Amino acid sequence: MSEIHFGTDGWRAIIGEDFTVPNLVKVVDAAARTFKAAAVEAGASLENPGVLYVGHDCRQDAHAYAALAAEVAAEHGFQVKLTRDYCPTPTLCWSVAHDDAAVGGIMLTSSHNPAEYLGVKLRMADGGASPAEFTDIVEAVMDEGGAMDDPAIAALAALSIDEVRRAVSADEPITSLVDVETAETKPVEVVDLMTPYLAALRELVDVEAIRNAGLHVVVDPLYGAGRDYLATLLRDMGVDVTEINNACDPTFDGLHPEPIPPWVDRGLAKAAEVKADALFINDGDADRIGAGDAKGNFVNPHRIITLVTKHMANRGATGRVVSTVTASALLERLCRNLGLEFVSTPVGFKWIYGEMEKGGVMIGGEESGGIGLPGHVKERDGLLMALLLTEMMAQSGKDLGTLVAEMLDELGTLEFARRGLTVTDGQMETFRTETIPHAKPFDISGRAVTGVDRRDGVKLMLEGDAWVMMRPSGTEPLVRIYAEAETTDEVNRLLDWAEQVVLTPEA
Repeated sequence: MSEIHFGTDGWRAIIGEDFTVPNLVKVVDAAARTFKAAAVEAGASLENPGVLYVGHDCRQDAHAYAALAAEVAAEHGFQVKLTRDYCPTPTLCWSVAHDDAAVGGIMLTSSHNPAEYLGVKLRMADGGASPAEFTDIVEAVMDEGGAMDDPAIAALAALSIDEVRRAVSADEPITSLVDVETAETKPVEVVDLMTPYLAALRELVDVEAIRNAGLHVVVDPLYGAGRDYLATLLRDMGVDVTEINNACDPTFDGLHPEPIPPWVDRGLAKAAEVKADALFINDGDADRIGAGDAKGNFVNPHRIITLVTKHMANRGATGRVVSTVTASALLERLCRNLGLEFVSTPVGFKWIYGEMEKGGVMIGGEESGGIGLPGHVKERDGLLMALLLTEMMAQSGKDLGTLVAEMLDELGTLEFARRGLTVTDGQMETFRTETIPHAKPFDISGRAVTGVDRRDGVKLMLEGDAWVMMRPSGTEPLVRIYAEAETTDEVNRLLDWAEQVVLTPEA
């Protein structure tokens, strides 16, 4: 059985260890076979199954690996469109969704993982994340083997990354390196994905209001795929932009490209230094957003999605509001005030995507900062969220810190934090078999337990909209614990309680 598995959103591995040419070829071959089978079942021909898009982020050799992935997909008869430059994941998703001939997309990224990782995300014909049913088939196809029975695929898998890199640098087809007949293979088309995508983003906000607002923002792409793009887009709208951490540096200067503390500290310091109206932070593939205010305070994603939801309702948008089980009670309070239906899902945007597929969703978002509008594309988009926050500031004449303060005055203040606990195999086994199915204390830290949710780990709801949650990672020896309450001290007490439960279950 293959050791390659798709987690919450894709397969990820360390470059040069498990992320290798043979493994990438194996994954893309299986994905292409699965996309092709679905396309043929839907009425496409074997010879012309449709269009597949291939994108990549800013990781080491990401473009070379993406070019290889494109050649593998082309061997299956797809018309493959390969991004000319690095691009955010939402760019790939939007491109797929707006091409009627597209059957899906392959994005080479490892999102918020450290710089030494690369991975593969698969996207469906509407641009949304591949559901577990699809990636389960991809894994089964890998387990069946067969990729190496195809001489062209086997020859591509036998190449070294150095050979691939040299071919790409020389602007030569990678298939020119192998002695295999490929006359029937369609050539890969290298395309500009960014220009039409950025133009589409401009159409979603009030550019005139932004241009007249005299705003100054700090943009921190964390060396990821949003670098230059968001800053240039905002500058074109008349915003004064200070961009940091935007060099071409595949090491990310030691930062993890995740828009949460401590990785956002440079941006927060810069925002306070220049007294910016807002700080916008994106993760490695720019599908997530974090933010900060003029005082250098971090604005967590819970507050961002609540602000954006209120803004969209003020713009006249309607529909259900969908978030994961780790969502803030702030969002539920807002939905009650506005008369909007709130839907909770397990962790992972694929569950939000499932609700978007049903229709009637206005906005969907998760605790990690991935927020999306299905009217744009059924996927997260960190650049779009930054533009909507900019529009809010422009139309209100208020900076982000003021908007957050006014929202908390209306809804009440709730603080949030999470921790990752490294556990032994024994601790994980006890947590899965004992804690998740059976935990139900009468009170925690002096608060009565009012409800239990066991859909994804175990979440304990407490008096006053406080809650604490414990959830096992699907890919690492970690249990993540989350808590929300009125004060930071109370949040820390709840996290301390959860940490003791996970690490010393016998106590």
